[in-house]
Amino acid sequence: MLSRHVRALGQAPLIIQPLIQLTRSLTGWATVDPERMSGSAPAACLNLVGGHWLPSGASRQLPDPLNGEHFLQVPHTQPDEIGPFVQSLRAVPKSGLHNPLKDPQRQAGGGKGPLYLLYGDVSFRVAAELRLPEVEQFFARLIQRVAPKSQVQALGEVRVTRKFFENFSGDQVRFLARGFTNPGDHSGQTSSGNRWPYGPVALITPFNFPLEIPALQLMGALYMGNKPLLHVDQRVSVVAEQLLRLLHHCGMPPADVDLLHGPGATVGEVLRAAQPRSTLFTGSQRVAERLAVETHGKVFLEDAGFDWKILGPDVRDLDYVAWQCDQDAYACSGQKCSAHNWIAAGLLDRLSSLASRRQLYDLTVGPVLSWTTRAMLEHTNKLLAIPAGAKLLFGGKPLSGHSIPEVYGAVEPTAVFVPLDQMLLPEYFDLVTTEVFGPFQVVTEWREGQLPAVLEACERMSHHLTAAVVSNDINFVQHVLAHTVNGTTYAGIRARTTGAPQNHWFGPAGDPRGAGIGTPEAIRLVWSCHREIITDFGPVPPHTTPLVQS
Repeated sequence: MLSRHVRALGQAPLIIQPLIQLTRSLTGWATVDPERMSGSAPAACLNLVGGHWLPSGASRQLPDPLNGEHFLQVPHTQPDEIGPFVQSLRAVPKSGLHNPLKDPQRQAGGGKGPLYLLYGDVSFRVAAELRLPEVEQFFARLIQRVAPKSQVQALGEVRVTRKFFENFSGDQVRFLARGFTNPGDHSGQTSSGNRWPYGPVALITPFNFPLEIPALQLMGALYMGNKPLLHVDQRVSVVAEQLLRLLHHCGMPPADVDLLHGPGATVGEVLRAAQPRSTLFTGSQRVAERLAVETHGKVFLEDAGFDWKILGPDVRDLDYVAWQCDQDAYACSGQKCSAHNWIAAGLLDRLSSLASRRQLYDLTVGPVLSWTTRAMLEHTNKLLAIPAGAKLLFGGKPLSGHSIPEVYGAVEPTAVFVPLDQMLLPEYFDLVTTEVFGPFQVVTEWREGQLPAVLEACERMSHHLTAAVVSNDINFVQHVLAHTVNGTTYAGIRARTTGAPQNHWFGPAGDPRGAGIGTPEAIRLVWSCHREIITDFGPVPPHTTPLVQS
C-alpha cells in the first residue's frame, strides 16, 4: 500500500518513520492500521453510545486527502437514528456523574475508586501508553493520513496531548474541583464555593487538530463530572475513535462518553432533542454564531478568527523572525501586519525563500480540507483586484504533480500585499480579514505615525483568538497589548501565532462565550459552574421574645 500511495503523489516518497506493526501495545485496542488504509482495504469507524460500539444504517466513503481513494468508512448517522444518543444524554442528572459531594466508587483498571481518582489513574495510564514509540507513531501517522501535516507537526500534536495527560495524573483531577470557604454570620454557619458539573454536555471539534483538541476538551469535561457527547469532523473522527478505544483500554468506563459520527445536521437534531446543559464548539465563526442561537446561548466558543502579527520598530534577529513568520503562515495558517523597516531589511525576501522550500513530499505543505483550490485562488484574485497597491508577493498558483481530490485545496504558499489605507476602507476590510485556514496570508506595512491605524484594524476585527507582537521594545509592546484584546497573545522577538501547547491557556477573549483549553483555569471555566452552599447547623438561638397573641 505504501508504494501505491507514493506513486499516486507523483513525487518523491513521503518522509515517514518505518511501517507500524500492530504490536502488543496496539492490539489490545486499536482497530485501524494507518499504514494499510486504502481503497482496497478501507478502515471503518463505529458510533459509541451507552458503552456500546454500533454501526449506523449508512456509511460515508471518505477520500484519501492525498490521492482520492476511498480509504475510510464513517457512519453517516441520520436524524431517525438519534434516539439512543438523546436517551443517553437525558439520563444524566444535572448534578453530573460525580461532583464534590457525590463521588461514587467506580471500577478503575484493576480496582475500585472514586471517580476523581479514577480519572487521575486513567490519565496516568494513557500518558504511559503515549510514551511508547509504537503508540506515539500510530497516532502521528493516523493524523497524517486524515489531516496531512508534516511528521514534526503530527508528532508535536501527539506529544502535547501526552503532556496534558501527564499534567492531570494522580491527584491533579480532584484538585480541579477545589473550592473555598468563608466564615458565616454566626456559629455553625459557613459558606463554601464549589465547582459543579453541568451533567449532560456536548463537545464539537474541527479537523485541524484531530487528536489534541478532542482529547484536551473531552478529558476536561470528564474530570469535572460531566457526560459528554463527542462529535468530531467526519473527515478526521477516526482519530478520536481510536483515542476513546485507548481510554477504555486504560480504565475509562465505556458509558462515560458517547461518540457520534455523522453530518452536522444530525448533531444539531441531537442537541435540539436532548438539550444538553452546555456545549463546547471549536470551529468556524459562521457555525459558532448559528449554534449560539440554536442553544439559546448555552455554549462556550473556542472559535476561529483572523490572526494578526505586528512587527515592531526594532529590527533584529531577522532570520529567526522570518522563519517564525513562515511557520505561522504556512505550517498552519495566519495573516500578518508588518513594519516598513522590516520590509526594507529584506524580511519578505527571506519569507519567500523559506516558503519556496515547502514541498508536498514531506507534507510541509499539503491538502487544505476546508477550502478548495478554486476558492482559495478566487479569494486571492479578489484581493489582487483592490486598487492602489495590492500585489502578489509569491505563490498564488495551484500545486502541481499530485493526486489531491478536487474537494480539497492544493495551492502553493501564498502571500498578498494590501496597503494599510486600502485595508481599512469599509468596502475591503471584511475581504482582507477573511479567515483562510490554509497556506495563505495577507501582508501590509505601517510607517512611523501609523500605529493608531494598525490598532484600529485590530479593534475592528470581530473575533480575537491569537495574535503576536514581535518586538523587544517594551514600551511599544505594552502600548499594543494595552489597546488589543486577543485571548492568546504572544509578545517579544520570538512571538508566534500558531501552536497551542498544554502549558498555557489557549482561547479567545472579549466574548463572554469564549472558551479556553489545556489549563486548570480553562477546564474549570468551560466544564464547571460555581455553586455556593451555605451550611447553617446551629446552635439555634433561644426564643427571647414571646409570641404575640392576637
